[in-house]
Amino acid sequence: MEIAKLIDHTVLKPDTKKNDVLKVIEEAKKYQFASVCVNPTWVELAAKELAGNNVEVCTVIGFPLGATTTEAKAFETKDAIAKGATEIDMVINIGALKASDDELVVKDITEVVQAAKGKALVKVIIETCLLTDDEKVRACQLSVKAGADFVKTSTGFSNGGATAEDVALMRKIVGEHVGVKASGAVRTLEDVNTMVEAGASRIGASSSVAIVLNQSQESSGNY
Repeated sequence: MEIAKLIDHTVLKPDTKKNDVLKVIEEAKKYQFASVCVNPTWVELAAKELAGNNVEVCTVIGFPLGATTTEAKAFETKDAIAKGATEIDMVINIGALKASDDELVVKDITEVVQAAKGKALVKVIIETCLLTDDEKVRACQLSVKAGADFVKTSTGFSNGGATAEDVALMRKIVGEHVGVKASGAVRTLEDVNTMVEAGASRIGASSSVAIVLNQSQESSGNY
């Protein structure tokens, strides 16, 4: 298994500078990660630097709280795609989900899916650390209903990240035709292997280079 192809190489901290983004982009080119995941302000730069490369340009929408309006999320999505994004990681309206306002949750996701249709994949961040198991199930079901391509565990900016148990639950609910992205606290090759075994088909990580170098070392040692 080639780990690099599963990883969204991520740089989302609020104090990220241009040179930080350029470094991540060069690393993504070198190791051929699935994508570079950047805040919307860096999408145009990433698209320019990755032109002609197989690495996708991923960005985040309604990030990290999910509490912006549906209209704002749809606009952000259209703007990001116009600037070169090919993958969209959106945060659900967590408060609406917890209040059982499923209609708003579905509308929120559907508008982003429609804005991205035919142009970009949509991954729905459900922020598992803030949800009960029943809420995680509903979040996954509503994401599938709205036409999302992936469900994703976490923003990495709340009080917890991905767990194998959550990934396994999400995989069970969405089935085999929707992706599951594990992100937040995935820092080592062992973490990646655990998430993949649980059902993850994509990984969000900022420690991506260390992870793939570790895989190379283990492979050379008859791993």
